[in-house]
Amino acid sequence: MGLLSLGTPLHWDQAKHYADHVRYHGVTQFLNIWDRLKDRQGDELLWGDEVEYMIVQLDTCAKDAVLSLCQTDILAKLQALSSEMDAKTRSTVAPPLFHPEYGRYMLESTPGAPYTGFVRDLVLVEPNMRLRRRLARSQLRPNQIPMTLTSFPRLGVPGKFTEPYYDPAEAVSSHSLFLPEQVTNPHARFPTLTANIRRRRRSKVAINLPIFVDDRTPRPFVDPTIPWHRNVYPEDAEAKNGAALIDHIYLDAMGFGMGCCCLQVTFQCCNIDQSRRMYDSLIPIGPIMLALTAASPLWRGYIADVDCRWNVIAGSVDDRTEEERGLKPLKENRMKIPKSRYDSVDLYISESWMNRPEYNDNPLPIDQALYDRMRQHGIDELLSKHIAHLFIRDPIVVFSELIDQDDSQSTDHFENIQSTNWQTLRFKPPPPKSPIGWRVEFRSMEAQMTDFENASFVVFIVLLSRAIMSMNLNFYIPISKVDENMRRAQQRDGVNQAKFFFRREIFTPASSRATSGATTPDDDAASSRPFSTTDAGAGADAGSPAPSNGATNGFQQRHSSRPKRRVMANCFPPPPPPLEEEATGGSVNEEYAEYTMDEIINGRGDAFPGLIGLVEAYLDTLDMSELELRKITSYLNLVRRRANGSLKTPAAWTRDFVRSHPSYKFDSVVSKEINYDLIVAVDEIERGVRRAPDLLPEDYMGSEQEQDSGSLDD
Repeated sequence: MGLLSLGTPLHWDQAKHYADHVRYHGVTQFLNIWDRLKDRQGDELLWGDEVEYMIVQLDTCAKDAVLSLCQTDILAKLQALSSEMDAKTRSTVAPPLFHPEYGRYMLESTPGAPYTGFVRDLVLVEPNMRLRRRLARSQLRPNQIPMTLTSFPRLGVPGKFTEPYYDPAEAVSSHSLFLPEQVTNPHARFPTLTANIRRRRRSKVAINLPIFVDDRTPRPFVDPTIPWHRNVYPEDAEAKNGAALIDHIYLDAMGFGMGCCCLQVTFQCCNIDQSRRMYDSLIPIGPIMLALTAASPLWRGYIADVDCRWNVIAGSVDDRTEEERGLKPLKENRMKIPKSRYDSVDLYISESWMNRPEYNDNPLPIDQALYDRMRQHGIDELLSKHIAHLFIRDPIVVFSELIDQDDSQSTDHFENIQSTNWQTLRFKPPPPKSPIGWRVEFRSMEAQMTDFENASFVVFIVLLSRAIMSMNLNFYIPISKVDENMRRAQQRDGVNQAKFFFRREIFTPASSRATSGATTPDDDAASSRPFSTTDAGAGADAGSPAPSNGATNGFQQRHSSRPKRRVMANCFPPPPPPLEEEATGGSVNEEYAEYTMDEIINGRGDAFPGLIGLVEAYLDTLDMSELELRKITSYLNLVRRRANGSLKTPAAWTRDFVRSHPSYKFDSVVSKEINYDLIVAVDEIERGVRRAPDLLPEDYMGSEQEQDSGSLDD
């Protein structure tokens, strides 16, 4: 959602004059955070998810499904409902929260309070998600549905795709050929962001997705739905002048990307060093989770030859000029910028010995003056580069009332830049006047059709983060290979057809040695207390192979005499550096290889237990009830089966649904009738009315069929 400030937004021609002012004072605000909180220690594990919904309206007579632009009214009702529920249940559980999003048909939801390190919180995620969906549905009309779709299949088609209908000629912010102004949230931030990206870029954004070529798809494919000769805005000629590519689906507005839904998880870490280590460790996991959650093969009424949203959003907010994109020599701009401001991470930032300089092998433009200033202030090289790289971007939305701020009390200028760098992960400093600590936000996953799927991936990431930290695991590969993995993750059926670069040996010498001086918390102790790496036992379930180097076996042996814990720890000793005889200085190119998704998730014989095996090893250190273990196991099995191909991704299932529809003409077109039947089918699957054994486990019952343990009375 980003920073929703109130005030008078400036046109880009005015805002650009304050870019250096915002950058300078944004760094000042960061330095103030650093000075106050760099030594903050001992924060407990707090974490939460964000799920985004689309409100879809059905017309059963016309067999049509469109997006309902009812966000403002629904949010008001939901906020009133939450306040009423909070008054009734203040002493038990906070009701879920709902927030605005870019699209006027969208809602963002979060739990009312963060989850903690207690094991029972892992099994509260799905009931809480079901509660959020049920609350949203309760405030909608009977023919409206809150759906966790990543992309709406017919957003931007000719004719009606929203209720009410608006003419795209009214797109005063985006100048889109397809999306009307009224699709965008009316808060001043959103239309200003849309317009100023176009103004700064000096053209409309241009996204081209390869068309899925079916039996009767015209070749070459020249999209007949593009109004090639519209002459409302100066940019209207861009499509026929080369912006719209042959054999591609052309998208021309921010709404096509920021109008997508995603699934995100944020963790509070023990301190800044562990936040940086967590950030680095999850960078190579970003593409893996993008491929596993792939859910968006349909765009503007066509089947695309891609499975994911990521490049669509990257293109939808790409405000770089031709000079910055390297299409023209630098004259008016400061530097070439390799990526959009929405893209994969460019820099590992931990000072751990595991982070070799060779891993940061991407070009990294930085604001040199800001970098020098941070270094002189005492901030280390990597964190200074991280901030200085984010701050090469201009502030796109500047509010006149917020130009001058008290940098000791506000972080609005810092967040102006930080919140408009949308990367696979976000390193998040503590906000001012708040008990919140240093955090990491994991951002690559696509929204899934059901709460069961969304909960499965959230719980998996939470448990994987604990395994990484407790076992001193090393996932580093060169950043350039992470970028290549992002490209492969988005390919059609990439989860099954592609191979991904992954580290050969994730167990460090430190994984085999106990860390001296660490204490082990009691079962009832707060999760913020540090504990030894020996607490991270590796007793995987039967059938999960142990690694040949014996690292996890060593954890098993040291853990066997210790009581299991009801609390997941959050503070860990730094991994000890290797002994002199263990140190290696070989080429980083020897440290990684290409593996299938099945090998990465489910293991490679005796060589690697797989990410699931690592999570199961960590689970063996926890004291869980039979019900908790059964539920968590069901989540891991979904991830396992996605990776081995026995369950389809939502993208594959959706494409197959369209191609098997009786009215499909094998011409790559998603008609109104197909879209309607698809939306109905997804809703019925989520509720448990319809079975989908190729998408979900056979024992999936649906949100309406299962006993709902997420009521506020629990």
